[in-house]
Amino acid sequence: IMDDLDIEKPCIEALDEGYNTEWSTELTVDQAYQEYVKAWILLHFLKHWLLLSVCESSGFIFNMSVGYDLKGIKSGKIDNFIESLKNASGNDFFQNCLAELKKFINENQFSGFDPLLADTIDSRISNSITLSTMHGCPPEDQLEICRYLLEEKKLHTYLKLNPTLLGYDFVRCTYDKLGFTDIQLKQESFRKDLQYGDAILMLKELMKIAAEQELEFGVKLSNTLPVINSKKILPGEEMYLSGRALYPLTINLAARLADEFGGKLPISYCGGLNIFNVESIYSSGIRPLTMASELLKPGGYLRFNQIAEKLTQHLSQEYSEVNVDKLHDLADLVLQDPRNRREGKFSTNMKIDSQLPLFDCYLAPCVEACPIHQNIPEYIRLIREKRYHEALSLIYDRNPLPNITGEICDHDCMLKCVRNDYENPVRIRDLKLLAARTGRQDFTPNALPSLKPDINVAIIGAGPAGISAAVFLRRKGISVTVFEKNPSPGGIVKYCIPNFRISSDAIEQDVEYARSLGVKFNFNCDPEFSLKNLRHDGFKYIIITIGAWISPKLDLESGSDRLINALDFLREFNSKKGKLHLGTTVAVIGGGNSAMDSARAALRVDGVDKVYLLYRRTIKQMPADREELNAALKDGIIFKELRQPISWQNGILHCQQMKLGEPDDSGRQKPLPTQETDDLKIDSVITAIGDRTDYALLNRNGIIIPQNKAAETDHPWRSNLPDVYLGGDALHGPASVVRAIADAGQISSDILEKEGIAGSQDYVQQLKFDQHDRYNQIISRKGKVIPASSEYPHLSETTTESERCLDCSFICNKCVEVCPNRANFPVRIESEHFRDQFQIIHIDSLCNECGNCETFCPWNGAPYQDKITLFNSKNEFKSGQNNGFYLDVDDGNSQVHFRLGNRTGESDLAEISGKYSDMEWVKFAGLIRAVITDYGFLLYGR
Repeated sequence: IMDDLDIEKPCIEALDEGYNTEWSTELTVDQAYQEYVKAWILLHFLKHWLLLSVCESSGFIFNMSVGYDLKGIKSGKIDNFIESLKNASGNDFFQNCLAELKKFINENQFSGFDPLLADTIDSRISNSITLSTMHGCPPEDQLEICRYLLEEKKLHTYLKLNPTLLGYDFVRCTYDKLGFTDIQLKQESFRKDLQYGDAILMLKELMKIAAEQELEFGVKLSNTLPVINSKKILPGEEMYLSGRALYPLTINLAARLADEFGGKLPISYCGGLNIFNVESIYSSGIRPLTMASELLKPGGYLRFNQIAEKLTQHLSQEYSEVNVDKLHDLADLVLQDPRNRREGKFSTNMKIDSQLPLFDCYLAPCVEACPIHQNIPEYIRLIREKRYHEALSLIYDRNPLPNITGEICDHDCMLKCVRNDYENPVRIRDLKLLAARTGRQDFTPNALPSLKPDINVAIIGAGPAGISAAVFLRRKGISVTVFEKNPSPGGIVKYCIPNFRISSDAIEQDVEYARSLGVKFNFNCDPEFSLKNLRHDGFKYIIITIGAWISPKLDLESGSDRLINALDFLREFNSKKGKLHLGTTVAVIGGGNSAMDSARAALRVDGVDKVYLLYRRTIKQMPADREELNAALKDGIIFKELRQPISWQNGILHCQQMKLGEPDDSGRQKPLPTQETDDLKIDSVITAIGDRTDYALLNRNGIIIPQNKAAETDHPWRSNLPDVYLGGDALHGPASVVRAIADAGQISSDILEKEGIAGSQDYVQQLKFDQHDRYNQIISRKGKVIPASSEYPHLSETTTESERCLDCSFICNKCVEVCPNRANFPVRIESEHFRDQFQIIHIDSLCNECGNCETFCPWNGAPYQDKITLFNSKNEFKSGQNNGFYLDVDDGNSQVHFRLGNRTGESDLAEISGKYSDMEWVKFAGLIRAVITDYGFLLYGR
């Protein structure tokens, strides 16, 4: 009845599971009918042209969709829609399309084509229908509608059911088990919807009616699930869930119904179908299968070929009914498969913190996320081509510690990897380690320049920041001496990261590289260094990279000597190889990486049977890297969340139970005490509540640490003293290894700039790749889901893992792939003015502003608003806001109407290039010319 709607935008968000807030269609009934007709005729044409099928029948099944009430379905408008699809022979639009097809075949003279093909196209487009009811439609209404469709319209009928049939308790429990605790349900939705018992009675009645009419009746599973719009990305208070989070519900509903009817109820499936479950669902006898949410993700449409290949082996199998046992096994498996869990996906923000540019927007998010901006796609390509020593050379260009970072880097690059949109990220860290280990034998460092006289640099601290700074400077001919309080280099990485997480070989190899360059080390130095003495010894520059070696004390009543801070414990664990005395039960207090390391190490101490990890917030709020947290869970660490230790007396750790309140300044919900307490019998307690640098030592040397540390200036590594620098933990507090390397690079560049020494030139500029067919290779990879190997790639051959890289710096096109209407289009331009081979243009007439391209664009931006837009009419151009153009053709004279920032006007195509001379305009004009001259079909819709 209401087929002309004004829908709030955006209306789709499919980053992980899918959400939408719109009605099922934005087309009027007449427009919808025309799309059915055009598709029917075009498919028959393509069937003959591309030899899609040799069967005598049409080879296609078209299914109508209607809803919601019987009065509307009986109205003249909908009745005409149904009857004209049952037989379109008397419909003027159908006949006009056939005539256009005849004309098209004649004018284009297709070889082997009979112009009379159009006369062979059956006018009977559809004899089946699906009733998609709104949430809350009473069962008696659904029964009467289906009865009418079967008895009066003589249509094979399927009824689309809602996942609310499973009941609130089942759905809530399932989502909690799978980690989807952020999905907020409304109990009211379950009370108002069709109830399971009523549904069974109705389905039995409808199956009886269908049998009497010699028609097929079945169910389509399932509709979307109404949830509270807690994300506030889409408008409104409610949104509808689909995609992978719907799969556990839909497959369980299918199993229940199959069991209820002994497999004799036909089931059509459309709940979270993807490459991982399609084979199992199909082999259970369920069909047809419908994929929707998965197509809204990068590579979605391209994956159809891979899915088809998977299903080919099952096509010869005939199923007269649903296999109940197979379906039950699948429903049971859904809770065990990690792919169905929220924790199985990276939930971090995939965006980079920069605005989407008008042109040249291709970039690799992994490179942008990496603190040292490592040229990741390039070294992965070298590994793929088995050029390991070249890959190592490229890595060394920005990372002097490939072995250490290959084992323990916190890999922010992987959190942004576009493969997260497919299955899981490329194992970038492990590929780096493979290059370091495999390329080591053939790697030859570049010849070092002669030492620069009178430029001596002292580095205090032989941890990651200190070693890295030494390498960067020594490669430019600067004499460097590293002073270290410990008897060997490596800092906290060597002494406090458990030796089961990082090998001694990794540290030794990276230190040896520094030594091979001529870096000098002085060990067992006085930790109370003196800047004055270092100046006296002739050091022009001083870099301070002391680690965060101080652990604060926990305010805990205790009379035991087994209250240990994490750093002391970890250092002793490494030095004594786990031969410690902790008793049988240990409690670790904290939620960061040090807490995870301490808990895992404690479990490896002789005699320890059980390790608890206590944290005053929830597991989800722990600051530890997810990888380290999951490793602790896998080891068997017992997590006690929402626990605040109060006292530890006579072996009893007394804890306050907490609850979460309103968010604090960090954005996390503040833990608040409850009246409940908890006691644990504990032999040893390890505190890991945050480490810090010895700022008092820095103050004694005249260095003032700003309150906000690195956030204070544009050059935070410069201290308040001339030519004295801070890096790594000394600058930030506890920081990652790669962050320390980044500091070292910035400090080194600053010193080199002061001395007038040219910085390093990226090794990638010297590389040569075979560019032939690179585009097609990338597209092929975009069309395949390839899960990462279960084992670390460095333990075996990694061709497959390196093949997973999508080469995003060369081509992105995510906004093209995820647009349901293909309103974003890549225009290929060969021009020195453009960095990227393809430029994205937005086609205004194809866009319904769903917002999906904004969801997946790696930039902070919305391609449908921020990209150069092709308008297909003068009115659209005038009413629009986007930068873009419209081609006005009148009596053979072409005028380009343009808008670029504050520049608007019109020009002949021949003159537009020279209208302005700035580079932005040159690119704008070049894109306009390319669209008009090489992509004329984009103008067809005007």
